[in-house]
Amino acid sequence: MRFSFSEDQLLLQKTVRDFLEGECAVDSVRALWETETGRSQELWGKLAEIGLPGLLVPERHGGMGMDEIDLVLLLEETGRSALAEPLISTAAVGVPLVCELERVDLAESWLPKVAAGGAVLAVGHATNSFVSDAHVADLLLLPHGDEIHALPREAVALERQASNDPSRRIFSVAWTPSAKTRLCRAAQGRALLAAALDRGALACAAQQLGVSQQLIDMAVRYACQREQFGVPIGSFQAIKHMLADCQVKLEYARPAVYRAAHSVAREARSRAVDTSMAKAAASEAALLAARVALQVHGAIGYTWEQDLHVWMRRAWSLELAWGSGAWHRARVAEALLDRRAPAETFGYCAPGA
Repeated sequence: MRFSFSEDQLLLQKTVRDFLEGECAVDSVRALWETETGRSQELWGKLAEIGLPGLLVPERHGGMGMDEIDLVLLLEETGRSALAEPLISTAAVGVPLVCELERVDLAESWLPKVAAGGAVLAVGHATNSFVSDAHVADLLLLPHGDEIHALPREAVALERQASNDPSRRIFSVAWTPSAKTRLCRAAQGRALLAAALDRGALACAAQQLGVSQQLIDMAVRYACQREQFGVPIGSFQAIKHMLADCQVKLEYARPAVYRAAHSVAREARSRAVDTSMAKAAASEAALLAARVALQVHGAIGYTWEQDLHVWMRRAWSLELAWGSGAWHRARVAEALLDRRAPAETFGYCAPGA
């Protein structure tokens, strides 16, 4: 059995990394904070040209027809670059949800637009208090109990909520469910919303890998430049140990995230526990990297001019999205230890269950 990515997948990752280094510099990320939407239609169009929004869109609808195993490396690169565009809600969660709803009219109307960069999707879920990027979404997929409803942006009322990350735009959404907006009833909706949760958690975890690596790299560069007592602070054993701990934590999280991508793509019975383990591990890695990077930078790390906080804020906001690390650890414990969740949901049968 092959346990590594293919040459084509790694080449696509490098292509996306090179693209983002040129198109998503940190100054551009900061500049978007000052705009009304915090998003760039021009950049979204360029992302569509290299296939990111439509990566999971079937080929018959103009997409690339790939799966989460292909997507996970690319989401990692978007975390490394602190990309703010709504790839998680649109490409990672929204597109598969539309496909699984088995509504031919909905798929034919929206998937080609998404693949071409002409539409953005927003997805609501009970684990998220607010809906991300609802202000730029052309179509909102929202739960009402276990039902799923679809509404255009003009049919909802939005109220922006505060966020600790200027790149993260979250909204409370007021809307009225009806038979006309309903896409599926509760029996089907429960399974689809469970799958959406796992995809959202996986996507956040993948971005957290990139955020963690960027924070570590920034801390290492600063430790090599900043001198104290006539030598770089990176030569101090305490600094070395802290940064090494961060890298170890990240390297332990990485295979968990890749395993979760395989489970989601192949609809494995262990999908739920795999994604929860991935989100918990990636959250721990990102939060540790943020804390240590700030310690290494010292007082300058607290300043607005220092780019460090761009990724620190992203680490904090991703940790809360699609279930916090603590929430996902409890989810795993319910199945593996407390036996309060259906064992078959997690592909694991506890002794005596």
